[in-house]
Amino acid sequence: MTRVDYYNYSGAPQPNSLVPAASAIVTDPQGRILLHRRSDNNLWALPGGAMQLGESISEALIREVKEETGLDVQPERIIGIYTDPKHIIAFSDGEVRQQFSICFACKLLGGKLSRSAESFEVAFFTPAEIEYLSMHPSIRLRVYHFLEGRDHPFFS
Repeated sequence: MTRVDYYNYSGAPQPNSLVPAASAIVTDPQGRILLHRRSDNNLWALPGGAMQLGESISEALIREVKEETGLDVQPERIIGIYTDPKHIIAFSDGEVRQQFSICFACKLLGGKLSRSAESFEVAFFTPAEIEYLSMHPSIRLRVYHFLEGRDHPFFS
């Protein structure tokens, strides 16, 4: 399945879905940030994904990070809640979502860095390296909010 992210685009399709999702900011001991290059849109992104029935948002986050990167994490704090109705995500199966994602700073517990069907590449990057990566503006915003060291979560 492929996806197209629209942001502040008047020609975006109308959403037909709102799905709670989570994304993770995971750092290594050198302070580099974990990213994966998504197989559905070829963009670099934070690991994460949709919550499923029967799980909490933190369980969804832990599961998605493990699936996409092979790493085990523990959510520690909320970076922000991202619900901008101008960010629309259209999937090839006809689902069109309005963004609803909670971004967490996470502690790295272990695991082995690995790719998945959802990830062409998985790696840690310095903030300077991230500046040059192809990334959706909403993901870049989450990274910026993390790097700012805010004492309170961002809300949109």
